[in-house]
Amino acid sequence: MPMLPVLPEIQSHVLAEFDCLDPLLSALRLDSGRLKCTCLTASRKWLALGTSAGGLHLIQREGWKQRLILTHKEGSITQVACCPHDEDFIAVATSQGLVVVWELQLERRGRPERVSVSWEHRGQVITSLCWDTAALRVFAGDAGGKVSYLRAGSSKLGKGSGFVIFPVQTITTVDSRVVQLGYLDGRLLVSSLSRCYLCDTEREKFWRVGNKERDGEYGACFFPLSRGQTAGQPPLLYCARPGSRLWEANFTGEVLSTHQFKQLLAIPPIPLVSYRSEPQYNTAQKSSQSIAFPRLLYFGDQKLLTWTDSAIYVFTPQSGQVLLWTEVKDVSEIAVYRNELFCLHGDGRLSHLSLLSVERCVERLLRREAWPLAAAVCVMFQQAIAPARARKSIPIDRLDHLKSQLSVFDDVDLIGQLEEVITKLEPLDSASSSRRSSISSHESFNVLDCGIYRVISRRGSQSDEETSSLVSQSMVEEERLKEFSFVQEEEQHQQGAEHDPPGGVILEGERSEPSSSHPFHLPLSFRPKHSRIALQAVRDSVSSFVKKTTEKINTLQMNSDLWPRPPDPKEGTHGNVEVIAVPASFPEDVDNEEPIDQPTAKSELQDLITATQRVLAQIQDPLVLFDPVCLKGTLQEWVLLLERVLGPEEQRSACDGKSVVGQEGDTDVPPEITAICPEELTEEVQEEEDVVKRRDDSSQWCEGQEDHRRPEEPPETTDAQPPAPEPLRVCSPKPLLSDLQADLTQLATLHLELGCFEDPAVRNERGEVGVVGFLRRWFFLLDQERVRSMCLLSYREQPEVHSSFMEAMLEVTQTSKMTEVIQKGDLLKSLRCLRELQPWSSPVLLSHLHRLYEKHGEVAVRSFAQFYPTILPSDIDAMANQSHFLAYLDNLVQSRPEEQRLSFLGSLLQPETLRQDWLVLALTHDAPQQSDTLTADGQPRWHSHFFSWGYGRLLSLLIRLPAHLAAKQTMAETCRSHGFWTGYIYLCNELQRRTEALSTICRLDDMCLLEEPHGIVPQTMEEWKVLLQLSQQCRASSSSQTPSTTTASSRTCSPSLSNGGSAEGPSSSQTSMTPENLLLRLARSVGPDRALVALHEVGLQSEVELGPHSTLVCELLRMAEKRQRALIQTMLERCDRFLWSQHA
Repeated sequence: MPMLPVLPEIQSHVLAEFDCLDPLLSALRLDSGRLKCTCLTASRKWLALGTSAGGLHLIQREGWKQRLILTHKEGSITQVACCPHDEDFIAVATSQGLVVVWELQLERRGRPERVSVSWEHRGQVITSLCWDTAALRVFAGDAGGKVSYLRAGSSKLGKGSGFVIFPVQTITTVDSRVVQLGYLDGRLLVSSLSRCYLCDTEREKFWRVGNKERDGEYGACFFPLSRGQTAGQPPLLYCARPGSRLWEANFTGEVLSTHQFKQLLAIPPIPLVSYRSEPQYNTAQKSSQSIAFPRLLYFGDQKLLTWTDSAIYVFTPQSGQVLLWTEVKDVSEIAVYRNELFCLHGDGRLSHLSLLSVERCVERLLRREAWPLAAAVCVMFQQAIAPARARKSIPIDRLDHLKSQLSVFDDVDLIGQLEEVITKLEPLDSASSSRRSSISSHESFNVLDCGIYRVISRRGSQSDEETSSLVSQSMVEEERLKEFSFVQEEEQHQQGAEHDPPGGVILEGERSEPSSSHPFHLPLSFRPKHSRIALQAVRDSVSSFVKKTTEKINTLQMNSDLWPRPPDPKEGTHGNVEVIAVPASFPEDVDNEEPIDQPTAKSELQDLITATQRVLAQIQDPLVLFDPVCLKGTLQEWVLLLERVLGPEEQRSACDGKSVVGQEGDTDVPPEITAICPEELTEEVQEEEDVVKRRDDSSQWCEGQEDHRRPEEPPETTDAQPPAPEPLRVCSPKPLLSDLQADLTQLATLHLELGCFEDPAVRNERGEVGVVGFLRRWFFLLDQERVRSMCLLSYREQPEVHSSFMEAMLEVTQTSKMTEVIQKGDLLKSLRCLRELQPWSSPVLLSHLHRLYEKHGEVAVRSFAQFYPTILPSDIDAMANQSHFLAYLDNLVQSRPEEQRLSFLGSLLQPETLRQDWLVLALTHDAPQQSDTLTADGQPRWHSHFFSWGYGRLLSLLIRLPAHLAAKQTMAETCRSHGFWTGYIYLCNELQRRTEALSTICRLDDMCLLEEPHGIVPQTMEEWKVLLQLSQQCRASSSSQTPSTTTASSRTCSPSLSNGGSAEGPSSSQTSMTPENLLLRLARSVGPDRALVALHEVGLQSEVELGPHSTLVCELLRMAEKRQRALIQTMLERCDRFLWSQHA
């Protein structure tokens, strides 16, 4: 066997064929050239096969046994459909146009019976059948475009149930052949060769889905929303479009978005796992595919399935991704039930496929003992079975057993590849998995598809008991560690005695204080390691410290000049050596060496606890709480103590007055010190600089994420050289009690929210940090949710604050399992994992979405609407650039029902000034050029309102929101300056500036704008007169210049305010704003005589000559008016005679 290729990316699902249906076809004699299978359908119980001889075979899926055969003499079977809510009914269509509904009566062991028959489609080929989801009614569509329904009587309801009124009724006749039918919740979806239609069968209402036509077989189907936040919302519908596209529309037929799969299909096909042949995978990159999807089927769980004659495609339209596509030859029809597919091929052959995850596929192959095929799948999809979560379905021992079942002669290469896969597997008992298993031992949890363990703690359960036992265990281990430290201290004294300097000079720090006063504490985590492991780690740490101390003592013995001497008044205090004062006794923290004249860490921490409690008590006092100056002063004093205890090392040194002596500086060294040579000091300083440099390098990417559209903030300092960025600290330098941590978090977050910071000049003089520096220095003490809100509200104009917050959150979530999933690059899987992690923490979720946006760009940000309201538009605005934010906002608004969109958009406008900002953004992105909509003098260009605006729906909602007078005036001027004329006309009507609106309509030269809802209707004769004068002026001014050339498509498209769709309209001569057309419109409103009088009053009677058509219309209007008056008079006379007769 040749070496199998490995799929380069993680592929979560495959199509697998486990069952062979060839023996079934042979038993039914459907494998001969004379008799073939023509159609099929599947349900929970049945597999129904229609034949060319008019027979319908009902196969019981359990055991694949034939139960019934229904014969028809009216031709071959062309369509078959099982009733979804009652499997005792099945509908059949024949080649002669007959539709039959059969009742099987299997429960009563009776004979199958024809309960309804329809010849409504006689002589036509029926192309689609569809059942009502609630009633016994079946819909049929034929090649002529006729759509009808047939009501089925049932013997279960009695003999009278078959005598229904109008059992067969024609619903409609569409413009071309019916391609596919769909029904859900009272709506019938009809897909023809040219367009899709939506029909309310109860109210007899019809809608067209979209405005653009098509030419060819394109399917459509409903898409129920039943998961997550979309549960309970109206279903969606998807319509196929040319070029591998899908329209997504709501339940009223309004197109919400277009999904483009042409570029997403430019990947190699996923191999089909089948017993017929080995999986084949071609690593060559495919070109983009422009495909016409002839049918669309709702498949499995929130998926869409379609096919061509050579491949099967599965999409997840909610995320706009391709789940997989697989090459399957000669496919003519597919029936689905849940995640199973039954394919009918052109030669009459049947295949039964299943959509499974890779690990489930391997598990089923192992259960069926298909050893070579299971090994091949493991090798080719090794990236899907390598994670630890796959061990639940495919343990390592089962793969070892699989390897042992392979032939050492025929499968040598396969065995070698499988061994390499086994070495890459993540075991369940790995370090991370063992921690998860420890969680599962005392807490309830569930495992998500991405491998993340979601732990649900139960109070009062075994978890609490084990927590208390762990605390007691940690106390016992600390006692044992104290004893262990004594032994190491004795070893340290023995080594120090061997290397005593000559003359019996001994450092006082080693003798004066016993080691018991400085016990060595190791903070234990919630789940401590085994005591032996912990003691070994402590022993290694202490041994390293003893070795380091011994080396320093030896260095001091060899360099006697470095020994500290008492200051000689004659020689002065100048030294030539740089020294740092450190305590010689056994320290509590090896890395933080402190001078002996400073209080110990324990006493400092106690001072911090006392000061924190005191400040908390003070801010409860109303005199302090409601006095901003006093409150800020109290917090600033507390921050100084916080800097001294928990601040960075250099900051604590500055606060404590720590003296560092240079080569020419004064030195005052106490006698109880340990000196460090300059070489060692230089190495330590260099190490600290390297650490700071690495932190700075890791934070540079976040500084570059500032949006170029935001104004740059002035620097906080007045120096020409900007200060170095503050190192980011996301972990506490010292272990803190939970109560103390909570109190410190409350005060530190309050300090940041109040902005207790001085001016930049004062801060530089005092050495204090600003907002960004405080956030980066004390992030481990801050409340993440409050900081997020503060960045969006208080520091909205300082993007560097939000940038620092995002950098900190990215650092906090760096080790998260979700981060690993995102880094693998599968957007669909990442979004699914994020949805399963509810309830969300806003800052953590925001950091994950930031990573997704950095990796996938606009494709990712369009899907962020599903995380509202946890993630707000202001979060996305701070994260993404303008064009991507507009796409997110448009998707977010369109995700709501149509009647709720206006109020929902209004709720997002916090503060109110966002309305104008979003309006300008929507007018400047994906919009026509201003030279196409405005003339040189700033007037509307002819027919410029026909241009399509990319965010026309969002613009329509923004200008229709309630607003005060000044805001509407500002929006009107904005729409005018950008050439958004339909919005400008609407706002002028709202502002009672109807003359300006009428003037704009005249310049746009479109009579359709005199109709609602996209225009205004003149209400008085004065407005009609003004309109006549304006039209004549515009015609006179434009007579000297030729109007700008427009395409035919631009003249027939509807205004962009109506979603930018195109629609067929009247000819240009009938829609032009001429005085003659206006006169006819006025004559229809008030009559031809009054219209001519108005024309005479404005002085245009001599200039306007009515053509034959206009003259005929006026005469007809006069005749209609006379007849109407006569009819009214006749009716009044008859009523009068009737009343007098009753009176008599």
